[in-house]
Amino acid sequence: MKRIIIEYKKLNHTLLSLLSEKFPEGYQDNDMITFSNANGDQIQAIEIRTEDTIYLVKVSKKLKEVIQDFKEDDLFEDLELQ
Repeated sequence: MKRIIIEYKKLNHTLLSLLSEKFPEGYQDNDMITFSNANGDQIQAIEIRTEDTIYLVKVSKKLKEVIQDFKEDDLFEDLELQ
């Protein structure tokens, strides 16, 4: 299984959907994984999985906003389809 570290800016629609499903009420401190990167910097990430890949999405202040905006956009699209 591949492991990929990714920033919120590079999340596609599929990965945003997975994040939204896994953390419908948002993520908490106990959902985060902490590890050191190759430079020895501490990184915090949340994990999402697909059939063949584990994604570690770097946690940043902006990530929560991106997830919330995605949820609102999906809700708006659902309302338009009705």
